Amino acid sequence: MPDINETMGQYSELFMLLAAGTYTVAFIAFAWDLARSSKVLRAVDLKAAEAAPARAGVPVSAGISAAASVDRLASHVGGPAGIAERPSSTARRTGTDAAGAGQTAEPGMRYAPERRVPARVAVALTILGALIHGAGVVTRAFGAGRVPWGNMYEFLTTGAFVAVAVFLLALIRRDLRFLGTFVIGLAIIMQVAASIAYWTPVGHLVPALQSYWLIIHVSIAVLSSALFTLTFAMSALQLVQSHRQKTVAAGGPDRLGFMRLVPSALSLENLSYRINALGFIGWTFTLMFGAIWAEKAWGRFWGWDTKEVWTFVIWVVYAGYLHARATRGWTGTRAAWLSIVGYLCVVFNFTIVNQFFNGLHSYSGL
Repeated sequence: MPDINETMGQYSELFMLLAAGTYTVAFIAFAWDLARSSKVLRAVDLKAAEAAPARAGVPVSAGISAAASVDRLASHVGGPAGIAERPSSTARRTGTDAAGAGQTAEPGMRYAPERRVPARVAVALTILGALIHGAGVVTRAFGAGRVPWGNMYEFLTTGAFVAVAVFLLALIRRDLRFLGTFVIGLAIIMQVAASIAYWTPVGHLVPALQSYWLIIHVSIAVLSSALFTLTFAMSALQLVQSHRQKTVAAGGPDRLGFMRLVPSALSLENLSYRINALGFIGWTFTLMFGAIWAEKAWGRFWGWDTKEVWTFVIWVVYAGYLHARATRGWTGTRAAWLSIVGYLCVVFNFTIVNQFFNGLHSYSGL
């Protein structure tokens, strides 16, 4: 058994602190991007509404009223995609500057040619934070002489790192920067909880965890949980966007201007469904490999231990979500709520079950 390197453990904690600080600045930058881009979109719409009727000889007040009607219709029919196209095309006709206006997320969530400086800064800071965070995870592993997920502190810090890494990888193919505030916010909460509530000094694994199955079983669980973290944020935004679209379609005021950067509720739902399907496959392997490991460690595949039961409950909830949406027509807010319930089960399994239920899986380290 390798010796414990407490110095590396201290470096790990320093890296974790620096990463949390960097994420905090990135969080502010993502929030700034949402607020700033919302104001830019409103300004472009107002300028276009004033310019169009002036050329046609229509009173400005009537033009603004018509533009507001078009804005409500675009939000209802095409969501933010319709809004993204209208200001850009109008700006080209009138000669106004559409910088920033075309960056609303379309249904395909592709990158538009215009640049959003705060969003670029936020992504750069997130990459920097992830590199520092990764250094913290690696130094923790060197300090303990093993994989760094042997207790709740290590699982949470590693899980936050993987969630951010998955988010950054997703940004390569899709413009999901509108999720940045929520994903980075969750990562900060996870790191704070790990440092305050679950901090555990560097140490050896308990005998039951000294197995290669720890690497297989827990690594897949961490990756699946990271995917579920993304879909949780998307489902929450879907509920907000759905409410906003219905309000605007009914003629109500658009009080959530920042949501104009977010795709339509349907687009969010479709992408969330695909990511949940990947996470469900990973969770299935988590359940299977956990059963195999249980047979190796305790001589039985299943023993109705509390942790085993809740791992199965999570699998059932996400299986029900996928089945209900694919075959029973459970779309819209019902699908979003079911996805959120699944993630809340993941959180309950990790926190409440680990801390307050005695069983063979009581490895919280607390």
